[in-house]
Parts: sequence; structure tokens; C-alpha cells
Amino acid sequence: MMPLTNTIRIPHLQLSPEALRAVIEEFVTRDGTDNSAVEPRIQQVLRQLDLGSVELHFEQLTETCNVLPRGAIID
Repeated sequence: MMPLTNTIRIPHLQLSPEALRAVIEEFVTRDGTDNSAVEPRIQQVLRQLDLGSVELHFEQLTETCNVLPRGAIID
């Protein structure tokens, strides 16, 4: 498997609960999500992180965090 380009994987368990929640909230609201749908989406991402099906990645070029499928390859 090839490494992600220009990204840094962030182990979610190394973040404080507050920082993790803030990163996930920014991610799920990035597309203009209705406020009533934010909390369920945050919980869904937290479950996926705990299950290991997704990972947090910091994109150096855009200076944003993204939630990506585990092992994703980015150009």
C-alpha cells in the first residue's frame, strides 16, 4: 500500500476528547450540514474511528483535517 501524499495520519486516541470532537465537528459541517444533523454525524464518525474503518488525516496543503477510509491513497 502506498502512503498518503501530503497528509499526516493523526491517531484519534492521541487527541483530547475536546480536540477530537472539534475536528470531527468541523469536518461534518464543512459541507453546510443542517445543525439538527450535526450530532448524529459526529457520533457516526466517532464510531467509525473506534472501529478502525476510517482515520483522521491532516492535509498539509489545505491545512485541514479529513476523515478518510482506512488505508486510503490520495494523490
